[in-house]
Amino acid sequence: MQPLLRYWAAGLIRYDKAYKIQKLLASRHQTQKAQNVILLVEHPPVYTIGIRTNPYPIDEEERLRRLGADFHRTNRGGLITFHGPGQLVAYPIVNLKELNLGVRSYVCLIEKAVMRTCRHFGVDSVRTSKEPNETGVWVSNAKICAIGVHASRFITSHGLALNCNTELSWYRHIVPCGLVGKEVTSLTKLLGQNVTVQQVAPVLVRAFCDELNCTASNFTHEEQQEILKEIL
Repeated sequence: MQPLLRYWAAGLIRYDKAYKIQKLLASRHQTQKAQNVILLVEHPPVYTIGIRTNPYPIDEEERLRRLGADFHRTNRGGLITFHGPGQLVAYPIVNLKELNLGVRSYVCLIEKAVMRTCRHFGVDSVRTSKEPNETGVWVSNAKICAIGVHASRFITSHGLALNCNTELSWYRHIVPCGLVGKEVTSLTKLLGQNVTVQQVAPVLVRAFCDELNCTASNFTHEEQQEILKEIL
């Protein structure tokens, strides 16, 4: 019998709320036999920075906030990036030890799942990069999916952000992932037709399950409400 991957499509929620959900689900792995989970969300406009970022100037943070976006400092890998409506953000909370995965092989697994997803929609030229600072999924010189993960005692958090029909102009105000001269793109831009998060999410879950050799199972409404009560 294949192991389960529980998934929760939580819709549009604030970054800080999603982070609280991740922390709660990760803590369950440390205290009990917990199931692997993938949390699927969209965020209102928010810029986030990871642990590779040097101290980020307060005036830059304030400049970004004046654009109408939130701003968060995080414990994920990577540099500054943007999340917003039209972008599928997936946070897998999984036990790497049970899956017999190291962090690097786990990141490669995420990249493969994203490439499967893009190819499903007809974007066949997706690629990864061998450059250590170019983690993620690319189409030519443009990044379509950013990846930044965290692992503590084998339990993962944070994850990936795949541009579906994201408003890409938000990226003009930063150097995404610290990569000068690189572009960002989306499924909608590449295909010339609107591709929504709602269309992409189930495809990504299936691709993730294929890579992990597991079966997907949705969170029940009761399970969702229990978690939301705990993080209040």
